Amino acid sequence: MKKAITLFVLAMLGTTWAGAKITLPTFFSDNMVLQQNTEAAIWGWTDQGGNITVTTTWTGAKVTVTPGRDGKWMARVKTPSAGGPYKVFISEGSKGDKITLDNVMIGEVWFCSGQSNMEMPVKGYGGQPAEGAADFIMKAKAKTPIRICNITRKASLTPLQECEGSWRENTPEAVGPTSATAYFFASKLQEIIDVPVGIIVSCWGGSTIETWINRETLASKFAGEFDLSFLDGDKLVGTQFQTPCTLFNGQVAPLVPYTLGGMIWYQGESNRGRSEQYIRLQKAYVEMMRDLFESPDAPFYFVQIAPYPYGDPDGWTSGYFCEAQRKSLEVIPNSGMAATLDIGEYGTIHPCKKQEVGNRLAYLAAVKHYGVKGIDPDAPAYESVVFEDGKAVVKFKVADRSLSPAGVDVEGFEIAGADKVFHPAVGHVQNWGDKVVVSSPDVPVPVAVRYCFRNWAVGTLFNNYGIPVGPFRTDDWDL
Repeated sequence: MKKAITLFVLAMLGTTWAGAKITLPTFFSDNMVLQQNTEAAIWGWTDQGGNITVTTTWTGAKVTVTPGRDGKWMARVKTPSAGGPYKVFISEGSKGDKITLDNVMIGEVWFCSGQSNMEMPVKGYGGQPAEGAADFIMKAKAKTPIRICNITRKASLTPLQECEGSWRENTPEAVGPTSATAYFFASKLQEIIDVPVGIIVSCWGGSTIETWINRETLASKFAGEFDLSFLDGDKLVGTQFQTPCTLFNGQVAPLVPYTLGGMIWYQGESNRGRSEQYIRLQKAYVEMMRDLFESPDAPFYFVQIAPYPYGDPDGWTSGYFCEAQRKSLEVIPNSGMAATLDIGEYGTIHPCKKQEVGNRLAYLAAVKHYGVKGIDPDAPAYESVVFEDGKAVVKFKVADRSLSPAGVDVEGFEIAGADKVFHPAVGHVQNWGDKVVVSSPDVPVPVAVRYCFRNWAVGTLFNNYGIPVGPFRTDDWDL
C-alpha cells in the first residue's frame, strides 16, 4: 500500500513538473526592443520555482536565476551595441516550459507618457487630425527598425504587477493608433541616429501629473498637499485619471524596471492652475522614474503646452504655467523642453502639428544625449532687459546670435509702465543679434515686458532652426 502511494505521488509530481508554466509580462514579446549596451532586465513568474535560464542569440550566453517564494524571477542580460533581429530563449529546468521571443532588436528604448496631447494618435481624434498622418501611416514598413508598445489604460489603488501591451512592428496597422508625438519622435530619432528605436507609450487624456507619481513620493515630498487616504479603500473614487497615484499603479508600476534609454513627456494642461506646485511635481516625477528604472542619468525631454483660449483668451494662466515649465529645466538635470508657441490652434486643445513636436523632441535627444552636432535644439530663452529712451532692449540666450526674423515687426510683445497696465508693443530683432528692441507709443516710460504670456497667443520669434521662443516676462507681478 505504501509503495502504491509513493508511486502515485511520484507520478503526480512528474506530471506537474512536465506542465511547469513560465509567465511573462505581455511587454516581453516578439518584436521587442532591449536597451543597447546595458544589463537589460527580463522577468516573469513560474508556478514551480525551478531555476530559470535566459539565453540570447547575440552571444549565446546563458543567465540562470532562482525564483523567489512567490515564483517571481528576474534576470539581467548583457546587451551589445544596436543590432538585430535576435532571439531570446527562456526555459525552466530540462522538462519545464520553454518560451522563445523572436525578432528582438537591440537599440534605444524611450518611455513616452502624458495626457491627451501625448495620447493623440497618428490617425488623430474625431475631427482633429494629425498633420501628415496619411503619409506616415501608408509608408510605414516593418523593415524600418521602429517598434511600438502601447500600454492599455488602467487605473488602480495599488501597484499592479501586470499590464496589457505588447510590441508591434512599424506597420500601417500599428502606426495609426499610436501616439503621434511619440511616433514622430521615434521616426525622426531613428532617422538621425540610425539604430533601432523602441517606444513604450503609457498615457491617458486629461490626466494630472500626480496620477503618474507613486504614493511614497507624494506622501514624503508633498505632505498635506494631496489626500491619499482613499488608496486604503476598496474602490476608486472621483475621476480616476485625475486621482493621485492611480495611473502610476496601473500603467507604470508593472513596467518597473524595464531598462530605458530615456523619457519624453507631454502633459500639463490639467495642472495649469498650479504653476508653482508643478515645478516641484515634475522634478519629483523625474527623480522617481530615474530611481525606479535604475537609470539616474536618463534624459528627460518634455513639451511646453501650446496656446489655447481656455475660455479666457486674454488670461495669464498659460503664461504662468509655461514659465513654470521653463523653470523646471533649472532643477531637473539632463532635461530639455520643446517649445510649441507657434503651433497652437484656437479651436482645439489638440494641435495638428504633432510632427513638429516629435521632431523638436528628437532634435533635443539627438544633440543633447546622442552627441549629434549641427543645430541648436533649444528655444531661445529670455536673459535680461535694459530700459532706455522709452524702449526695452531684451537679450536672449541663443546660439550664434541667431534670433529671427530680422528686419520685420515681431508681434506678441506687450509692454507696461509703473501702472502695471500692459499695452501691445512691437519688437525688432537686431541684425545678427541676440537682442530685441520693444516699444509702444502708449508706454513712454516702460518698466516691464511680456511676450505671448496670454492663454492665446501666436509665437513669431525663433532661432535660425525654427525653434520658437516660449512665453516669458521680465516682471514678477501677480496680475
